[in-house]
Amino acid sequence: MNAPATKQTAKKKEYDKEHLHKLLHTMILIRRYEEKAAELYQAAKIRGFLHLYIGEEAIATGVMSVLTPEDSLLCTYREHGHALARGVSADTIMAEMYGKVTGCARGRGGSMHLFDKEHRFFGGNAIVCSHLPVAVGFGLADKMQGKKNVTVCFLGEGAVAEGEFHESLNLGALWQTPTLFIVENNLYCRGTALKYHSSNTNLASKGAAYNVKSVQINGNDVLEVEEATREACDYLRSGKGPYLMEAITYRFRAHSMFDAELYRNKSEVEEHKKNDPILLFTNYLKDRKLIKDEEIQEMEKDVAGVVQHAVDFAENSPWEELSDLTKFVTTERSQP
Repeated sequence: MNAPATKQTAKKKEYDKEHLHKLLHTMILIRRYEEKAAELYQAAKIRGFLHLYIGEEAIATGVMSVLTPEDSLLCTYREHGHALARGVSADTIMAEMYGKVTGCARGRGGSMHLFDKEHRFFGGNAIVCSHLPVAVGFGLADKMQGKKNVTVCFLGEGAVAEGEFHESLNLGALWQTPTLFIVENNLYCRGTALKYHSSNTNLASKGAAYNVKSVQINGNDVLEVEEATREACDYLRSGKGPYLMEAITYRFRAHSMFDAELYRNKSEVEEHKKNDPILLFTNYLKDRKLIKDEEIQEMEKDVAGVVQHAVDFAENSPWEELSDLTKFVTTERSQP
């Protein structure tokens, strides 16, 4: 049996300055994009549900920086940040949230079902835990084909209580699939604090029951996330089986735009904002004289342009033709 997980310390090795700037740029892009999405939702431009990733940017950013284009991604419905960090077009993501035909899923998926085959980004899955068995299947397919790819499956801490979590870890371990399960533990399962619904709040330790190598990390430290992901992927590509990573973080916004957020007070949120991943990383770079204020301002300017272009793209994109309403609903039978 694997020993219970323990906290890991980031290896603050020497990094390429350009790479460090790219990490910060990605986190800022996610933050500003999400802030604009909230604004557009309140203006009724975006409909349905909207779950924001604000406060958790370091996880998606650190993980995606390690993956190859051949690796696969499956996410929860809080996935805008993952899609952006993966390289999915900001334009097509916004158009998707608008419900326009130019969206990455032709406007049919919306915020919770982003999909981009080119980037091997397979959702956006609205049903909690539904994508975990699929991630095991992806890993099994790669293993059977002799590929060295990794399938990364993001899930929230609430999903750990679901049966599919345990079934997926068990099957992944039995079949030794190269599946990386990443628990983004933001401490609240919708409106219920983790301590009120889990008898064991060290979620990474649950992997030991299935002989799955597990680790718990600081999800607000982008460099720690990146290094832990690199170690996990090396392990997975060597054929040793699945890997479980618990990233401790905190969401600064409500569970969704419909959430009245009555389960926590503002002082708690403000206290956690002291560990804002963007603030922490910016200070890290400044302390080591690896970035200047002018460079940060330039990043903000560039990001503002990307976000505005995405909004303009979505606003000016067409709706799907009414004649296509039944398209993709059923399979079209080919003529003999």
